[in-house]
Amino acid sequence: MPHSEELRFRAGDASLAGTLTLPEGDGRHPWAVLVGSWLPRDRDGEWDRERHANWYAPARGVAHSGLLGRLADALATRGVATLRYDPRGCGSSDGTWEGTDLFTRIDDARDAIGAMRSRRDLDLRRTAIVGHGEGALVAVSVAIGDPAIGAVGLIAPPARSLRDVLRRGVAERSRTGVDREHPVVAALDRVAEELLERAERREPAVRLDVDGTEVTLNLAGWEQGIHTPGLALATMLHRNVVIAHGTADAWVDPAESRLLAGVLRDAANDPVVVEVDAAGHALAEAADERIDAIAEELASRIVTRELPPVLVAIEQMGRDG
Repeated sequence: MPHSEELRFRAGDASLAGTLTLPEGDGRHPWAVLVGSWLPRDRDGEWDRERHANWYAPARGVAHSGLLGRLADALATRGVATLRYDPRGCGSSDGTWEGTDLFTRIDDARDAIGAMRSRRDLDLRRTAIVGHGEGALVAVSVAIGDPAIGAVGLIAPPARSLRDVLRRGVAERSRTGVDREHPVVAALDRVAEELLERAERREPAVRLDVDGTEVTLNLAGWEQGIHTPGLALATMLHRNVVIAHGTADAWVDPAESRLLAGVLRDAANDPVVVEVDAAGHALAEAADERIDAIAEELASRIVTRELPPVLVAIEQMGRDG
């Protein structure tokens, strides 16, 4: 049976907590790092109600674990190990979410991969990274600079600038009321235009009133997101890519995935696109069979890659140790 272990790893000046899920059997497993979406979330991809309890409405029912937890279980049954971790300021990880920028989150994902490369039960030549929402930008950014990553999974990825994605999301949530029960979402949507204007002026911060508590958001990450659109990153990516998107996503319009897929094809990739009918941003409405289908596509595309010399040396040390 697959099994999991809790661990911590260093990411810059922080210690981050995560879960490594390993498939059944011995030997070196193919593996993937899973990176979550916008707003404070835990390692499973759920809203982080542990450290940000007053930011979110109480959970209703226990239908599923979060998207990343579901995906980890589905990949494990297909022989793929996964690491998922609490972002800074969430769950059991150090730091503050609201003070962390996009580029730091990219560095944290690189450090997560680096920390796992010393393990003897993971195959350095068969690695993937999967990102959800903002995590898709992180995943592409990491993969571009890491030749050992053989496959990239993008779930609800933004293609255009954060400016456009946020505005369209605010309009959709205003129309449907999706996620507006959460104080942080309502607060963010109220100040979205001010946030964008201040970020583009490179002001340091904006204040949010979240359920009566004043929260100061570091705007560096938002400014970075405005000027780091997924479309630009995709032109530099040459890997196996699987894209999944819920058709009822109120955060990232499904058209973003189709646009991104077109750019990837123009860059000589052959992305697989999986649309999940009536599912929202975190695919919570998706039956397990649909999550299994995404995991199957990802697992089949984690190809063996040639390693740079430094990773060859690490691989050899693992064999000799």
